[in-house]
Amino acid sequence: MKQSEARERIRKLKEEIEEHNRNYYLLNSPTISDFEYDLLLNELGTLEKKFPELATDDSPTRRVGSDITREFRQYEHQYPMLSLGNTYSREELGEFNFRIEKATGSPVEYVCELKYDGASISITYKEGRMFRALTRGDGTRGDDVTSNVKTIKSIPLKINAKDIPPEFVVRGEILMPRGIFNRLNEERSETGLALFANPRNAAAGTLKLLDPRLVASRGLDCMFYYLLAEDLPHGTHYENMAKAREWGFMVPDSIRLCRNINEVMEFIDTWETGRKNLPFDIDGVVVKVNDLALQEELGFTAKSPRWAISYKYKAEQALTRLLHISFQVGRTGAVTPVANLEPVFLAGSTVKRATLHNEDQIALLGLHLNDMVYVEKGGEIIPKIVGVDHNSRNEESREIEFITSCPECGTPLVRNEGEANHYCPNYLHCPPQLKGRIEHFISRKAMNIEGIGEETVDLLFSRNLIRNYADLYELTAEQLVPLERMGEKSASNIISSIKNSLSVPYNRVLYAIGIRHVGETTAKTIASEFRSVDGLIKADIETLTAINEIGPKIASSIVSFFADNDNIIIIERLRKYGLNFREEERKGPETDRLKGKTIVISGVFEKHSRDDYKAIIEKHGGKNAGSISGSTTFILAGDNMGPAKKEKAANLGIPLISEKEFLELTGEE
Repeated sequence: MKQSEARERIRKLKEEIEEHNRNYYLLNSPTISDFEYDLLLNELGTLEKKFPELATDDSPTRRVGSDITREFRQYEHQYPMLSLGNTYSREELGEFNFRIEKATGSPVEYVCELKYDGASISITYKEGRMFRALTRGDGTRGDDVTSNVKTIKSIPLKINAKDIPPEFVVRGEILMPRGIFNRLNEERSETGLALFANPRNAAAGTLKLLDPRLVASRGLDCMFYYLLAEDLPHGTHYENMAKAREWGFMVPDSIRLCRNINEVMEFIDTWETGRKNLPFDIDGVVVKVNDLALQEELGFTAKSPRWAISYKYKAEQALTRLLHISFQVGRTGAVTPVANLEPVFLAGSTVKRATLHNEDQIALLGLHLNDMVYVEKGGEIIPKIVGVDHNSRNEESREIEFITSCPECGTPLVRNEGEANHYCPNYLHCPPQLKGRIEHFISRKAMNIEGIGEETVDLLFSRNLIRNYADLYELTAEQLVPLERMGEKSASNIISSIKNSLSVPYNRVLYAIGIRHVGETTAKTIASEFRSVDGLIKADIETLTAINEIGPKIASSIVSFFADNDNIIIIERLRKYGLNFREEERKGPETDRLKGKTIVISGVFEKHSRDDYKAIIEKHGGKNAGSISGSTTFILAGDNMGPAKKEKAANLGIPLISEKEFLELTGEE
């Protein structure tokens, strides 16, 4: 593969993965299986290794997906909440063991735990009392859902044991038992509400409800798998989890100490069949190095620990009949075929629909109406058709034909050369596209307009209050107050947030307006080359493709976007309302007080957050570093700095600077 081809494929993979992250973490509505997601992520990682010059710090391979939402306040995790590397292959599990033993020079003890399929939670206790419960968020910061977590009866509010640290963190998985999940979906079906896809989605959705009383009624549970503190009771993970069980936390009896990789494999075999008898869903097994000092030595990548891995079980299959195909239109106009099936029970829930992705997959499967088809829950999430029972086919059955016109607005569909999806080109008048682009525009990484979600956009659209995202800036509180589920405070907050969005920088505005194929990274690149939107509007394909990371497809999409006069009208309206369509002059460091200094931040601070201190370091010409090395100038040390880091700093002769000393040094006191 040529570098130009790799650049284009990497760009496309990044955008696709980011979209799936949003669906999974924010909307609790994934559109592909874990297995398919992992294939995309692995392909991106492989390309980045082959072309390291194309790898960027904001790549999905280096970041944890985010479940942060606007309705909750966010706080920083005391300890980063990373994701796990995973595998579906026993050979790769063996390679993981080989790497660990090669690094240590001796056999290693492992702890095996069931990989419960729920919503991750991190709970801090101070002086034995629950202090704060955070979702995973983006791995660095999470949503504060303490009031909801306090309603879960199996999670202790107070620990009465005498041997607890003054402050500690426990992490686990919020779960919804299958029986409660089935009852909940029956109730939702009777009242005409959309059904939850699976217990994981139901648990994650419940955790983000704004009414704790409703959360309490859902019967959630929590299984714990991690204990963190500056002074842990024991030096091994297994003993610490046993201690957490003594303190009153639900640590599953299934946890097992394994002396070698063969015992790990036995544990995996046992639960591959045993999982069907559990009241909760699991999708695999987590394998962790037991010794904490060895964990510290092995360390972390930017995204996951090197001392742990998850092994995922292969998906279950069922045979059922294909009744008919329906077609859905997404935000970008992509048309997705959906198979409607005779209901069949599969992997803990009843399946009625399955994704088919595009016309090529339908052709590859050779689907006919009324076929008996094999359905699989890849990664235990979204069902997909993986095969056809040709022996049961009726000879008179007819092949499925892909539609030629948009099911929403009737516009003839197009399929661009080299692309798998059909698109509706009527993006200015096709309702799902209009609403989808507004939802994208207000999203956190775009304009970050709080208080408006998918349901509110749908409501505003149905009342003809908005038809495109420029209309948001003409809304008034008086228009919003009479709407369902609104009220004066909510309306006031929305209007205030819309006004606050006027300060969003130029590159994020470019991302927000929804030019096809222009993601966050591409928008930053464009903003650095075209200091105002006026130059971008006039740019031709040749000028655009001369820019690093801009290929013909992106260039063509940009030119097409600005060639449409309706888009120009919308941009002029946004400019009139005060949005930033010009890059501000870049500012260098304000002082050179920290020039040439490389600084590591560690611990918890009283005056400012870690992000604030990173900004202060850059403001005074310093460089932030994530780990201690021989090039570290000093460590900005807060409370609860880990003993291992202190020891490493002492061994390297690196000084520790307190928060007070640092503020005096920079003149920020």
